[in-house]
This record gives sequence, structure tokens and C-alpha cells, in this order.
Amino acid sequence: QVQLVESGGGLVQAGGSLRLSCAASGRSFVSLSMGWFRQAPGKERELVAAVPWTDASIYYKDSVKGRFTISRDNAKNTVYLQMNSLQPEDTGRYYCASSRERVVGGFLSRADFGSWGQGTQVTVSS
Repeated sequence: QVQLVESGGGLVQAGGSLRLSCAASGRSFVSLSMGWFRQAPGKERELVAAVPWTDASIYYKDSVKGRFTISRDNAKNTVYLQMNSLQPEDTGRYYCASSRERVVGGFLSRADFGSWGQGTQVTVSS
């Protein structure tokens, strides 16, 4: 089991930027794929970005492509989500999650991720 702790959320105006961090402890981070999910009020939790532990491709939800960047630092057991050009529709609670999957993509569901953080709130004002 891996423990995940997110940080970096907050309130930002439209067009602004935030950088989320997720620190992992416990199970070997280097052999885990990592994802960022978000959940807006009244909506389902959705995968917005994921980075595999293999050489497979990184995944981004279409609506965040070109604005969000996911990265990982295995030496620090940390995954990041750099969010630029934020829009009100990006508002939601952002969760970090880990998976044993070798390949990541939009085909992954919540059930493919075994450990979750408590989430961090991102609010974008117009």
C-alpha cells in the first residue's frame, strides 16, 4: 500500500496557474503509474492526466492538453501537475492516485487505481 498526500491547491483567477504536488510513501514509487483525477460538484471523478512507470506515453484528457503538464520525480517520490491557463471549468477537487498498470490512458477507470490521496481543492474564478 502507498500513502499519498496532495498539496498546492487554492483559489486563482481565470488565466492563472497552479502547481499541484503529490508526495508518496510506502510501496515502491518507481513501479507505480500515477494519475491526477478531478471531481467537480455534482459530477463524477475524472482522470485528467496520468504518467506511467514504464516508457509508455503520458495521458491527458483532451480538455487539458496544452495547458496541464504531469511529471514525476522518482528521487523525491513525488508527482506534479502544472496547470496553466486555468479556466472556471477546471474547478474541482483534485486527487492523486497510484496504479500498477504499465500503460495509461482514458480507458483507465477509478477501479484501476489502488491508492488515493485526500485531495486538494482548486477553485478558478472568472
